[in-house]
Amino acid sequence: MNRRTAIRRLATFFLTTASLAHAQQPKKVSRIGYLSSVDPATDSRRAEGIRQALRERGYIAGQNISIEYRYAEGNFDRLPELAAELVRLKVDVIVVSGGARPIRAAIDATKTIPIVLVGSGADPVRAGYVESLARPGANVTGITSLTGELGGKRLELLKEAVPKLARVAYLYDSAIPNSVRELKEVLPVPARALRLTIQPWEVRGADDFDRVFAVKGKPRPDGLYVTGGGPLMRPNQKRIAALALKSRLPSVYGNRETVETGGLMSYGADLADSYRRVAYFVDRILKGTKPADLPVEQPMRFDFVINLQTAKKIGLTIPPDLLARANKIIR
Repeated sequence: MNRRTAIRRLATFFLTTASLAHAQQPKKVSRIGYLSSVDPATDSRRAEGIRQALRERGYIAGQNISIEYRYAEGNFDRLPELAAELVRLKVDVIVVSGGARPIRAAIDATKTIPIVLVGSGADPVRAGYVESLARPGANVTGITSLTGELGGKRLELLKEAVPKLARVAYLYDSAIPNSVRELKEVLPVPARALRLTIQPWEVRGADDFDRVFAVKGKPRPDGLYVTGGGPLMRPNQKRIAALALKSRLPSVYGNRETVETGGLMSYGADLADSYRRVAYFVDRILKGTKPADLPVEQPMRFDFVINLQTAKKIGLTIPPDLLARANKIIR
């Protein structure tokens, strides 16, 4: 063996050894925190949608990411401690599943760990979460669902479906600040333009739903507007839809899930698209982009869903031009 051959073989040996050592290095497992005010069953559709969106970007739970779930199960007082737990676990990013209370808990818990909002119904600038949509300015970014800001559009659609609509019951959880703001600040302007009277139906506990639907002795509404979200409203979606059907009230919601369980119609952000954008934010952050450099996004796609089975049961004929604008019809 000549000297040149020996050197070449030795070099090949070292290169091969280095490659094997590199291949055997364990891949970094990024840790994602997930904070929600509701329970796992109620939140399952959103959580699974985000997991699927992450998988599409190559993030597989148990392989290159781990997800730490924390659910307050309707107890808002638990949110600060749950957020603090995620901080103590030194997660790489915290995904907050909607609502003012969990968002505030996460923001109060850390000024350094990136926070990604999903489904926030409030204007994040007005709520003080970020400095501006284009330049969030701190450790918070994500996507807002514009839940409250779409209230006028929902009233318009309900009026088109029920031309004689004059009085609309507004069913809301008074513990949710965004719902209270929608009642007091968002809906009055479009209601006046549409010549509608808003009749507040406040609920504070699960036992209140039957009470508010028992409208004997009260001016009976012609329609029902239901706010989404929250640990009280979300688990009772099917019950609310059933009570509206029993009362023969045309109803409009902010999420399609209630319509799929028997509500009449819904208009809101395309949640599947929102979940994909959450994965985009998480991906960018895990690759080193700072939240302050990721503009907060507003939804680009919206769902308009009509349940014709429900319309038939309450004796309502949906105008053809309204049906033509729906992107999903349940027949």
